[in-house]
Amino acid sequence: MSAETPDYKDTLNLPRTDFPMRAGLPKREPDWLARWAQIGVYEKLREKAVGRKPFTLHDGPPYANGHLHIGHALNKILKDMVVRSQQMMGRDARYVPGWDCHGLPIEWKIEEQYRAKGRNKDDVDVVDFRQECRKFAEGWVDIQREEFKRLGVTGNWDDPYLTMNFHAERVIAEEFQKFLMNGTLYQGSKPVMWSPVEKTALAEAEVEYADKESFTVWVKFPVHAVDADKVRPGAMASSTRAGDGDMSQDKLDQLLAAAGEKIDERKSQLVESAKELIGASVVIWTTTPWTMPSNKAVVFGDDIGYGLYEVTGVPEECWVEVGERFILADALAEACLSKARLDNTMWKRVRSVTSYELSGLILKHPLSGAEGSNGEWDDPRDFRAADFVTDDEGTGFVHCAPSHGMEEFELYRDLGMLQQVITYNVLEDGSFRPDLPFFGGTKIMREKPNKKNKTNPWEGDANTAVIAKLAEVDGLFARGVIKHSYPHSWRSKAPVIYRNTPQWFAAVDKAVGDGQDTYGTTIRERALRSIDELVTWTPKTGRNRLYSMIEARPDWVLSRQRAWGVPLTCFVKKGAQPTDPDYLLRNEAVNARILAAFEEEGADAWYKDGAKERFLGNDVNHDDYDQVFDILDVWFDSGSTHAFVLRDREDGSEDGMADVYLEGTDQHRGWFHSSMLQACGTIGHAPYRAVVTHAFTLDAKGEKMSKSLGNTIEPAQVVQQYGADILRLWVATTDYKHDHRIGDEILKGVADSYRRLRNTLRFMLGSLSDFSESDRVKPAEMPELERWVLHRLAELDGQVREGYAKYDFQGVFQAIFTFATVDLSAFYFDIRKDVLYCDGDTARRRAARTVLDILFHRLTKWLAPMLTFTMEEVWLERFPGDDSSIHLEDFAETPADWSDAELAAKWATVRKVRRVVTGALEVERTNKVIGASLEAAPTVYVTPEAAGVLQTVSFDDLCITSDITVSTDAAPADAFRLDDVADVAVVFARADGEKCQRCWKILPDVGTHTHAGVCARCDEALS
Repeated sequence: MSAETPDYKDTLNLPRTDFPMRAGLPKREPDWLARWAQIGVYEKLREKAVGRKPFTLHDGPPYANGHLHIGHALNKILKDMVVRSQQMMGRDARYVPGWDCHGLPIEWKIEEQYRAKGRNKDDVDVVDFRQECRKFAEGWVDIQREEFKRLGVTGNWDDPYLTMNFHAERVIAEEFQKFLMNGTLYQGSKPVMWSPVEKTALAEAEVEYADKESFTVWVKFPVHAVDADKVRPGAMASSTRAGDGDMSQDKLDQLLAAAGEKIDERKSQLVESAKELIGASVVIWTTTPWTMPSNKAVVFGDDIGYGLYEVTGVPEECWVEVGERFILADALAEACLSKARLDNTMWKRVRSVTSYELSGLILKHPLSGAEGSNGEWDDPRDFRAADFVTDDEGTGFVHCAPSHGMEEFELYRDLGMLQQVITYNVLEDGSFRPDLPFFGGTKIMREKPNKKNKTNPWEGDANTAVIAKLAEVDGLFARGVIKHSYPHSWRSKAPVIYRNTPQWFAAVDKAVGDGQDTYGTTIRERALRSIDELVTWTPKTGRNRLYSMIEARPDWVLSRQRAWGVPLTCFVKKGAQPTDPDYLLRNEAVNARILAAFEEEGADAWYKDGAKERFLGNDVNHDDYDQVFDILDVWFDSGSTHAFVLRDREDGSEDGMADVYLEGTDQHRGWFHSSMLQACGTIGHAPYRAVVTHAFTLDAKGEKMSKSLGNTIEPAQVVQQYGADILRLWVATTDYKHDHRIGDEILKGVADSYRRLRNTLRFMLGSLSDFSESDRVKPAEMPELERWVLHRLAELDGQVREGYAKYDFQGVFQAIFTFATVDLSAFYFDIRKDVLYCDGDTARRRAARTVLDILFHRLTKWLAPMLTFTMEEVWLERFPGDDSSIHLEDFAETPADWSDAELAAKWATVRKVRRVVTGALEVERTNKVIGASLEAAPTVYVTPEAAGVLQTVSFDDLCITSDITVSTDAAPADAFRLDDVADVAVVFARADGEKCQRCWKILPDVGTHTHAGVCARCDEALS
């Protein structure tokens, strides 16, 4: 610029805004939280939404125990994005947060505190103990509530639901009483997963699987005798033919008599051959040696080939002797004998053993007759075929302790023989009953892990005691160890066992009989039909997972042997058996008194002195009944929440059903599952219309997070370093339907995307600083470029609404982000900066600013459900006010006439050609031939059709060049081309003329106008 040329910088319409480039989210976000609370945003939304169609996301209750982890954050942010987007799309989107407050984890914490002080839980009054549990839960509810709010999650935080609220406890009891009254409740004794450490039964949802090293043993069951009556003769050839219908009765009698003689002869032969097996041993294999004292039977497979094997030689260390004979499945014999250290030269196969022979054998327990056994194991073991026996592993025989295995239990249940085979050898702490010979008092599991035992820290002394005794009585064939996947309690992390105990169950295959049969008559049928006919699944694989679980599940174990929870509010008749029709008291008046007390006092009323007499009243003889003190499975509590939240609350749902349940994939066996079962037993169908499932969050390397590995990322850490909006943006950009990752580099990438988006919004704020309604231009009066932007907004509006409706937040954000960075920042804004900065009060500048205003409203509202804090900041920058908030706004309706497919097709051609021009100029810029695209005046070679399109637009302005020539001639061979764009080529040339000192275009007319050093457009603007 010459000394005489003025500085025109102050004459430009440069963006003006105080909106900072640096967000400073960690420090600023708490101020917005305080502001939302002050103006009551959630409450204002409820007022605004009166008359709208309700939308209810029912919150799966987190457990009131400990600080939030990253899974909590992902879950609650996803829920918040659902609620906010549905609200902004015109629904009355309600969100009542809740907490699970009962159950073992809290009780366990209080017990730990007692143990640390040398106190015994059993010495404390049960009501006092329950009050301590309640206080503990209250403390964590308050802590977690603030942690959730800090993530920007909206909801009725002042009035959440708690399963320990008195009304909730009353309703949980009421829901249980429905099972009592409709006949699906029963008391049974069957093996259930039992935690010896926690001394209670566990549900499948409370169990996780982890590798465990277990002792494994091969045990001898001697063949003691043969029961001729049990020997089966096997298949016999028929002596008659189907065509002998005219046979005389005498002839038929003769043939039948002859067949009978053959059967008797065959049976006699089998008995004699079976007797040859006396003295041999059937060998079983088990990974739970501690179950051997509870053995009652051995079973074999009818279709398995068996053989008799004899030991002909032994190594130095071996538990078998030369001459011993063993019956083994042929497919497993060699592998099994090798476990006893016998190679192929040390044994021989004597002969085959048929299942007909096996059927008559009488086996002895290896401890039978042992000195000091007091006859405990002297009864013969039952020996029969079972269809669950295979020759895939082991020996081809299965030892049965029906008290500790479900398949064995079901086998003998169906045979009507449970009374003969059920034992009660294992107590609640996993120890053997004190009077059990040899093993009394030994424990399967330790109370606390032995840190010195790295491979099996919970191992007690029961297994080693059993193995030692088996070796002592010559009952051991071989021993070893095995590492396998084994069930553990997810709370204590200790292994669990199967233990037969009296428990309360809800029958899933018994007709409920409540008349609510639209989806079936049993709980299982109602659940399976609800899954397919009532519920939509996101992702669809969630349907298969829950369906298969419910299809195969056993009856629901409702009872727990603990103290902190809602009791099973029922009474049983003294002296009656669980199978007796009058065993359970079913009395409406008694039930009503219980519910009234729970409403006023909570479930503690059940444990107070005189509770039994109070509830039975004058309707029932108090001496005839016992009060049940088991508590309900905590999953029954959370499964019942639909009743006291969706049904009972004013901000619940109109029909008692949720529009969506949204939880992690582990809740297919947890909350989704228990809610389905509970509701199908009480209202006849699922309590939800849709289920959305998210997968697990892994570390940056794809490993499961673990405190012991030191790879956890806590939400509070992310919020403190980056701000909650960065965490929210990570959620929005994550494909939550599959396992996903988080780590420092991932978060840095998210933060970079955030900065790019923030700068886009900052540009709009600056360009709209003095925009008013008088500047607004109607779409019909806008240039084509602006009308193309409106068309893209119409397209995007459909994508955004559809994506939010399908809970596809990643798709929504990617569509908006791509539009903002590619269509706007790199194209529209890049082109229109010249008009916005340099034009005077022109029609095209007013049109551009009108579009910017429209863009501002669309983008801030579309992004508000995801970037909660930032969009509030952006909104208030333009629209400050005491009651102003982006979260009180709705998505704007898009006029139908914005869509213009013909215009969009035309501009697709324009953008395609422009991309080649931009590529050619970038080469010159890289080679430092030019410093800016305005220094260029290239020639672009296109087809006649493309040329016709380009002639209708200001293509030099679109390419941000000072001039451009469009040619339909053949392009020179050395012209610039892009591989993916046919029929477009560019030849670079410098622009002719002088540089305008105001807009920087190089034009021939610069310096020929009133104002020095400017072009005609700028001279007019200055005038």
